[in-house]
Amino acid sequence: MRAETWIDQVPSDDLNSSEKAVRQAIGEYSRRVWRFALALSGAQDVADDLTQATCLRALERSHQVTHTDRLDSWLMTICRSIWLNELRARTVRKSQGLAATPDAELIAPGTDAEMNIFAREVFTQVMQLPEAQRETVMLVFVEGYSYREAAALLEVPIGTIMSRLSNARKKLQAAMPQDAAASDRRRDS
Repeated sequence: MRAETWIDQVPSDDLNSSEKAVRQAIGEYSRRVWRFALALSGAQDVADDLTQATCLRALERSHQVTHTDRLDSWLMTICRSIWLNELRARTVRKSQGLAATPDAELIAPGTDAEMNIFAREVFTQVMQLPEAQRETVMLVFVEGYSYREAAALLEVPIGTIMSRLSNARKKLQAAMPQDAAASDRRRDS
């Protein structure tokens, strides 16, 4: 990530403790923020810009940090806020079609080829979901946030999170090849 290359250029002895914590969080969570930005925007170059804007805003507002235990949530909230502001600025309320899913940085290194292919197919299907479902799926299933945490990040009731995930599961299941869906049903029985 680009954030990791420029973030360390300021000498650490010139920083206060909250700014140090924010810089550490940026280094640790920038890939997760990028994946979330990709889910929001649907385009790799926009995700890059959104991630960089998130890092800059976090550094500018590091003085606001009072608790450093969930800076990942704080970064995701900043990312989403910047994205929504960008949408408002463009007066675009719905996505205009998503770019093809890039292969880079989506799949964990070291996994087998079959798993990479399956993960790429699933991610492609997730990117076809409506924006609200897509961002919810990314936060809960990919980034591992609890329903409550995702609800707080997205500023919606927990029931809305549950509804979005239920609808997303139905859409994803309908998009799966029938033989894969049948084997999943057999495995669940």
